[in-house]
Amino acid sequence: MSLPFEYDRLTLAEFGGTTPTTTDFANARVVVFPAPLERTTSYVAGTRNGPHEILVASSHMELWDEETETDVHSIGIFTLPEMEFPYASMEEVARQVRRVASEIVQRDKFPFILGGEHSITPAIVEAVAAKHRGVSVLQIDAHADLRDSFMGSPHNHACAMRRTLEHARATQVGIRSLSPEEASAAPSLPTRIFYDFNMRDRVDWIDQVVDSLSGTVYITIDCDGLDPAIMPAVGTPEPGGLSWYETLALLRRVIERRTVVGCDLVELCPIAGNVAPNFLCAKLVYKILSYRFGQEVKRK
Repeated sequence: MSLPFEYDRLTLAEFGGTTPTTTDFANARVVVFPAPLERTTSYVAGTRNGPHEILVASSHMELWDEETETDVHSIGIFTLPEMEFPYASMEEVARQVRRVASEIVQRDKFPFILGGEHSITPAIVEAVAAKHRGVSVLQIDAHADLRDSFMGSPHNHACAMRRTLEHARATQVGIRSLSPEEASAAPSLPTRIFYDFNMRDRVDWIDQVVDSLSGTVYITIDCDGLDPAIMPAVGTPEPGGLSWYETLALLRRVIERRTVVGCDLVELCPIAGNVAPNFLCAKLVYKILSYRFGQEVKRK
């Protein structure tokens, strides 16, 4: 397997499993990039296992999407090996993640990154923003992640969106946990927050979210943005959150009305003996790809 970049490989698992349509990097439309970083988590550990468990779950997933009536796997989905993180500093981690993400987006691939903790997102958005000027970010999350620094580091997972805003403006959805510091800073930052407690007061809240985004969008999904009743496998669960069908409705509307150029799914913290959250993540990745590329498949 020849890649345009090199790093040590920990796994050769493929998203969706091996199928007759398995492709190589050069011919792929989508590149899945597993980035099992766990460096700054401060409560429940285990996010380093998230990408692997999503890939394992995806190999047991049926590839026909009944909603879009497509098998989007046929567009060519290539899965990179898991990235290693032997680097001494978070600054070097960010540089290396950005390097790999840049190689993907500069070759006109659709990057789908599987984390790992949320601190990987700013480097990815920086790479995407260099390719797509004016990109905005849709964040689904329980936490605002707008601290300027946390536990002595500006690259902590609790600072993920504050660093992301240095590269793109954002819309944050499902937020239901933030510090006084974040609440004070938010009005002066280039972000619009849809708080979970009242965003559904207007029946057109999804349209409001879409209207707040620029024409080109990157999506970052923290698993704790979903209701812990369906997504308990996170490091810092919060009551409330989006249901499965709310999440899909929002994502489908965004993808229909905007050009989505990449995505990440982060902060799955697998629970031993409970594979349902892992499978939900695999299915969510596939639903996003089905919404994004379903029409392209039908035109073939």
